[in-house]
Formats: sequence, structure tokens, C-alpha cells
Amino acid sequence: MKAHFKILILLFAFGTVNAQQSEIVGKSPWGPTDEIGTLNMMTESSVLNVLSSIISGKSYDLSVDYFVGMPNFHALGDPEYQYWLTHTPHGTVVDNPNGLGEAMNQKVSYTGDAISMYTHMGTHIDALNHFGLEGKIWNGYTPEKYLGDKGWKKTGAETIPPIIARGVLIDIPASHGELSKNYRISAEDLRIALRKQKVKLAHGDVVLIRTGQARFYEDVNKYLDNYSGISLDAVKWLVEDQQIMLLGADNLSLEAFPPEREDNWVPVHTYLLAQKGVMFIEQMFLEQLAQDKIYEFAFVAASLKLKGASGSPMRPIAIPISSKNE
Repeated sequence: MKAHFKILILLFAFGTVNAQQSEIVGKSPWGPTDEIGTLNMMTESSVLNVLSSIISGKSYDLSVDYFVGMPNFHALGDPEYQYWLTHTPHGTVVDNPNGLGEAMNQKVSYTGDAISMYTHMGTHIDALNHFGLEGKIWNGYTPEKYLGDKGWKKTGAETIPPIIARGVLIDIPASHGELSKNYRISAEDLRIALRKQKVKLAHGDVVLIRTGQARFYEDVNKYLDNYSGISLDAVKWLVEDQQIMLLGADNLSLEAFPPEREDNWVPVHTYLLAQKGVMFIEQMFLEQLAQDKIYEFAFVAASLKLKGASGSPMRPIAIPISSKNE
């Protein structure tokens, strides 16, 4: 990674520490034992409502591939994705690990493999313990009491429920044009795109922001190069004014990188996770949805129940629904 990029990472960390001095962690309106934040907006009634609105059997896979060399912040010390074979057809014949003998192993081939990866790689959801503020995470949980050597005892990835809700794609390049490097998507950009798409947001929506960055996913240097993303004021509009439930985007950190820095500022990550209890999904694939102009859909996703973890791989799908504006 280039030297200037590393310097920006350090500036980001320094700015975060200074900004946190005037901010406080959020307390859940769903009570002192809450661990899932705004996902509490999801109810049996809301799930049934969105599923009953499905108008097509076509589904859209919103996840990216996992492969050796895939993008991640390895310069921060995050481990890269690793894949290796544990068993091969010929190796099984030679080693006879199952005790079935050469003849049977030649007849029935056997392949096994394993992976090692950072939990915040590929399409994944950030749990509420991922970012904190003033020594606490969402709902006032402290590491002194709740962080053990085997992970968090509160808000771990295992607490994230399957998610079924109305999803809305906001295609920024379609209304704004190609985004410049490090472009910060504003609340006005979101409003303009929604008007052009003739879509209105509703309480409890899952909102997915397309920047177009997924087009470069297999070109690591281009994918990570000063990419555009959502700004803090845009996120505040979505969360506080529109009361959305969940966010997602097609870049690596939802917000633009390098991030904005101002007095009394916290990063988008901290605002969402630590202050508002809003989880979000990163590194999504939104190109096919945008190409087909599917702006409203049933969003269906579930993550791995990694106990105590700060994030988990997720494979979301979208199924078109009837428009609320029809």
C-alpha cells in the first residue's frame, strides 16, 4: 500500500480520538439489554408485509466472491483471505486417511479445503461492537465487563437475526454521474436520486447505496483508491429523518475513504454503530439491480452466527416487489 495511504489511516485514527471527546455512546430505546439496535424495527407483521408484496420469482445476489488476493485493509494488520486444500483425490489414494483402501479411494474421489479470513472481508455485516465511543459500545456496554478472550459477551455477530425487510436501492451515479475520487455523497444527492427513481423511503427500510465501486472489485488497487462513499450528514438524514433500519453499500467502508475530518466529528462507523445502533453491510454487489432499475425489493439476508465477533460474512438477496408509489 502506498505511503500516503498509510499516513491517511493514521490521521483518521488521530482525528477519531480527538472527536470522541465531545460525543457519548447511544442508549437503546429498546431497553438496557438490547443487543441489535434498529433491527428491533423488524416485526412479524413487517416481514409478512414485504413478502406478500413480491411480484417476481427472479432473485438478485448482492454478494461478492471470496478469493485469494481479494480487497481488504491488510495495511492495518488485517489478515488476508487464505484458501488451501486439506484433501485431494490423489492425496487420498496415497494417504488412505479414511481407511477404505486404494481401490475405493480411486473409485470415489475426495476433495476437502479450508479458509482463513478477517471477519470484515467481502460482503459482510458490521456488528454493534465493531466501533465504540469513550470506552463503550452501543447501549453502554464496556469491554472491562463484557469483552473476554473469546470475544464480546454482548452484541456479538451471533445476536444478529435473519433480516427480511423492504429494501431500497439508491443509485447515485445514475443521477449524479460518475463519482470523483473520495466524493462524499450528501443528503441532497440522496434526495435527488430518490426523486429521479420515483421512490420514497419508509420507516424500517434497508437502504443500499450504489457508488459504482463494485465494478472494480477484482482490481484491488483501483477498488481501494480514494473511493467515494456516504457522508455523515447523509447518514444522519437517513437515520434521524427517514428512520431507516439498516444500511449497505458497494465499497469497503460505507463512508468515503479517506474519511472526512472536522471539529466535533465522529466517523460514520461510530455514529451508526455506537451512537445510533444501526448496523450496515459493506462490499455489496449492486450492479445488476441498478442495470435492471430494480429500486424496491424484498431484502433477505442472514449472517454466520460467529459468537462474540464484530462482524460476519453475509449473502443478501433481493426479490422485486410492487412499488409503494403505484
